[in-house]
Amino acid sequence: MSGGVLLAVLGAAVLHGSWNAIAKAIPARLVSSALIGLVYLVVGAVGCVLLPFPPAAAWPYILVSAAVQTLYLVLLTAAYAKSEFGKTYPLTRGIAVLGVTLISTTLLGEQMTAAQVGGVAVVAVSLFALSWSPRGRNGTAGTLMAVAVGVTITAYSVIDGMGVRIAGDPLGYAAWLFLLQGVTLPLVCFLLARDRSEMLRGMRRHAPMGAVGGVLSLVAYTIVVWAQSMAPLAVVSALRETGVLAAGVIGYVVFRERFSTWRLAATVIAVTGIVAIRLGG
Repeated sequence: MSGGVLLAVLGAAVLHGSWNAIAKAIPARLVSSALIGLVYLVVGAVGCVLLPFPPAAAWPYILVSAAVQTLYLVLLTAAYAKSEFGKTYPLTRGIAVLGVTLISTTLLGEQMTAAQVGGVAVVAVSLFALSWSPRGRNGTAGTLMAVAVGVTITAYSVIDGMGVRIAGDPLGYAAWLFLLQGVTLPLVCFLLARDRSEMLRGMRRHAPMGAVGGVLSLVAYTIVVWAQSMAPLAVVSALRETGVLAAGVIGYVVFRERFSTWRLAATVIAVTGIVAIRLGG
């Protein structure tokens, strides 16, 4: 992995932690997902006009990924409504790191050096450590939902990692992926809403924050899709999930969540894993 790709993915990680904090901050979970989806719709439509059309072989991946990522965002905002941000976010990302690594190395035949494997393992362990605390307030429902979110992250990460390589053009692939999500996300949110008029009022009230979250999410994942076309999926996944470092700071500053010595130690361990991945490549 080149230094440029490394820095890009780490930047995407910070953006990812930031937009997840925005999703947590918007009190109505369906409002949050719908607003992000509308940003996807507008930007994706522009990209589809300007960028190359993906080849036929890439379309099954785009369609399935759009469906999985729609489910992911609905589950994610539901998990944030039931649990603490600083614990839910690392747990979902830790599951994804392990899942992507196992699938990419066993089923997809990707090769990694021993140092990279060790670095990925260190990052995964640190993420799980960040999600645990003896004073945690996550209930069973919140934890199970976080696990479900982690499974969906694993699924769409692998699907897009395969699909973007077949497409040959990461930006064109991402544009159509966002366009489809821009249709499905708001639609699903409206179907799930108990009071649609209240949801519309919430969307107007939180539109600026939702727009920022949508843009950050879109930029972050576009970088990831591009990086997946150039580096092993497990390495990109591990580096991307270090957004929990930014999330820990955000949780402490914005949501007044405790940043303990335990979390500080886990953060240092995660940085050690990042260094191992870089030097091992």
